[in-house]
Amino acid sequence: EKAAGRYSNLMYDRRVVRGNTYALRAVPPLCAHSTQPSPLEIQRQREARKRALARKHAKEQMQPRTPEPVEGREHIHVQTELYLEEISDRIIEVDRQCQTDAFLDRPPTPLFIPAKTGKDVATQIEEGELFDFNIEVKPILEVLVGKTVEQALLEVMEEEELAQLWARQRAYTELRNAELAEVQRLEEQDRRYREEKARRKLQHMQMLQKQKETTEKIAARAFSQHYLADLIPSVFNNLRESGFFYDPVERDIETEFLPWLMTEVEETLEKKVLGRIMLDSLICTVVEKRLDAFSNMPLSGQTEAPAEEPGPPDAAPQVAGETDTADQHVEETEEIDQTVAEEQPSRHISFQLEEPDEAGTDDLETE
Repeated sequence: EKAAGRYSNLMYDRRVVRGNTYALRAVPPLCAHSTQPSPLEIQRQREARKRALARKHAKEQMQPRTPEPVEGREHIHVQTELYLEEISDRIIEVDRQCQTDAFLDRPPTPLFIPAKTGKDVATQIEEGELFDFNIEVKPILEVLVGKTVEQALLEVMEEEELAQLWARQRAYTELRNAELAEVQRLEEQDRRYREEKARRKLQHMQMLQKQKETTEKIAARAFSQHYLADLIPSVFNNLRESGFFYDPVERDIETEFLPWLMTEVEETLEKKVLGRIMLDSLICTVVEKRLDAFSNMPLSGQTEAPAEEPGPPDAAPQVAGETDTADQHVEETEEIDQTVAEEQPSRHISFQLEEPDEAGTDDLETE
């Protein structure tokens, strides 16, 4: 029991050699215990190695480094030395020759055998003098068997515990997967609800927009109809007043007949004025001639003898001739007046005939 309590673990038993044992064959038995390092020394060496690696890693971290290249690029090595060197794929090679003297081959070096020191001493040990193997091996065997059984029990218990842990882990994994699936289902359902809500909201907004546009169109149509109700009659009235819509008969009378009538009337009046002017000139001429004749008649009667009474009858024919010419001119003017008077009733009759036609066209338009 004391041995079992003392040596609880074979890994920390100093009598058990760990590692390669081939190097221990050449070491004398007296100094065999000095070749195995102590656990404290091994721990110190490990800690020193860890500290050296940490210092090296910290030194590497403290050194300035080039930032990482951006996506799509990479760093290349650039010479930053004071003197640049040409870099080429082919190494410059130069052939050199050297002639050496002929020497004999050196013989192999003999093995070093240190000189023997001290004196040889021997001790004879008989069987059973130092220890009895059957007695001395019993505690070691008990320890080995006990530790093996204990280790086996621990391993079995560990396996059972691991099996329970794995079962619980599998149950937890299944429960977690089920919860994740339920969460994903709820998230998907929530996403569908949100999308449906956004789609319904957009549809409602579009419906309101269309309803508003329809209302505005209806209002605009009603306003335009109300505004344009009096537009067509006013436009037609303005066009009619401006002369775009006219009676063809009235337009023909205004553009063709009335200008012709006015020109004819002007020509007739000009002829009348001309006839009157000619008549006035003829009357003036006759009056002047008669005045001259009457003014000259007494002078001629005084110069001649009074017995000559037939003289005045000679002058009378001249006056009669002058009166005849004057009467002739008067008759011509009267004939001109008669022709104008004859033409005027005919024109008046034609104008009276055309007036009923215009009245008929007016009645048709009003109908």
